[in-house]
Amino acid sequence: MRYQATGAKSPAFRKNAALAAVTAVSAGIFASPALAAGTPAGTNITNVATATYELPNGDEASVDSNIVTLMVDELLDVSVAWGDPSDVSASAGAAGQRLKFTVTNGGNGTESFALATVGNGGGDDFDPIVTSIVLDTNGNGAYDAGIDTVYSSGSNDPELDPDESITVFVLSTIPAGAGDGHRGRVDLTAVAKTGSGAPGLSFAGQGQGGGNAVVGATGADGEDDGYYRVAKASVAFVKSAAIADAFGGTAAAPGSTITYTLAATVSGTGSLANLKVSDVVPAGTTYKAGSLTLEGGALTDSADADAGSFTGTAINVGLGTVAAGTTRTITFQVRID
Repeated sequence: MRYQATGAKSPAFRKNAALAAVTAVSAGIFASPALAAGTPAGTNITNVATATYELPNGDEASVDSNIVTLMVDELLDVSVAWGDPSDVSASAGAAGQRLKFTVTNGGNGTESFALATVGNGGGDDFDPIVTSIVLDTNGNGAYDAGIDTVYSSGSNDPELDPDESITVFVLSTIPAGAGDGHRGRVDLTAVAKTGSGAPGLSFAGQGQGGGNAVVGATGADGEDDGYYRVAKASVAFVKSAAIADAFGGTAAAPGSTITYTLAATVSGTGSLANLKVSDVVPAGTTYKAGSLTLEGGALTDSADADAGSFTGTAINVGLGTVAAGTTRTITFQVRID
């Protein structure tokens, strides 16, 4: 049989065109962006087989199988990672001390996660008192009080797309009795709201798109621990005096000069902030103008850009933040009246 070129198509042509259309649709499905967890949940995977054969007249014919469609199940996976570069320095008794975590949806569907903390998991020196979990609402990776949202379980569980992450802050109070250098541990957990358990556990019909949800390698239950380290600095303050009289001796006589040395030594770990030293000029003496020094360097008596000043009755020196293991030394002179 011979077909005329009138626009009519042969049966074989029509079958091959249908197969090409199905192939094009299938190609469109798999053109979606690749995800770490694989094909998105709810995607239909469609497949058609084709058999070809030769007709008695030598023409080739083909026949398609039925269409087989399978829906991709939702894989439930989540990871939690502590985000601070090292132990977070904290003060004993201080509130609002922060740890930073990242929660990532490792599954292939949009999923909500329930968050919780464990502050007494052991393996540390003290138990931090967790006061709140805070979601990084504006996504800048930094804690912004009054902007970021306090987490409430079951109310604002974070919903994450596949491969999406959110920063989570854990705020704690450090017990007043925590010692210098002691570590305190807090665990953050994130559990898929659809379900969790042994890898491979299936929840029928509960996956995105109406398919099943299957627990992945993480058990759909992620966890990581972060640590606080107490920095508890203290200062020892020692004052000494050296006398020089007018005759080359050390008599405390009228006209003699007293050189006072003030040594502030910070010990422990961390630092002391805004450390200041003041000393009232004792009665029976007169301050010697321009005698004030810090680490051997002269300070002016006026209240100006340098660290020292004389008020008319006392010397004042601001030392700023002083790290543990540091000694700062101040001297000034008075004359015995």
